[in-house]
Amino acid sequence: MSVIDVDSGRLRSEIAAFYAGFGAPTELSAAFESSALLVPLIGPEDRVYTLESGAVQWLCAFTGVAEYAHFMTTRGVVAEQEYRFHTFLGIRLREFAAAQTDPTGVAIDMLSAAPMVFPPVMTEEPTTRHGHG
Repeated sequence: MSVIDVDSGRLRSEIAAFYAGFGAPTELSAAFESSALLVPLIGPEDRVYTLESGAVQWLCAFTGVAEYAHFMTTRGVVAEQEYRFHTFLGIRLREFAAAQTDPTGVAIDMLSAAPMVFPPVMTEEPTTRHGHG
């Protein structure tokens, strides 16, 4: 078995800065978009793994194998089951999430000491005002 190396050091640094109170949203977003992240795959058709919270689907992604393993261990790993994943750039995850019919965001390193979410862009439906004359 080989060790998978993903390039997410910049993202981890920006998340740490955010938690320390020195985060810059544009830098955090840029680091997310340029980082390679592990995304769990499920089912025979290798769909990306999502969780639902409220009316939002969350695409789960991880900055490294250790974070992914921690998440799966916490959720209950089955020894005989194979846990597949793919590596995607954050920009591709953001594009995929935006293309979904249901509101979909990206959750990074869920269940870790420093999780980060990139929520979906929500637009409000314009309201029509009816005046009485």
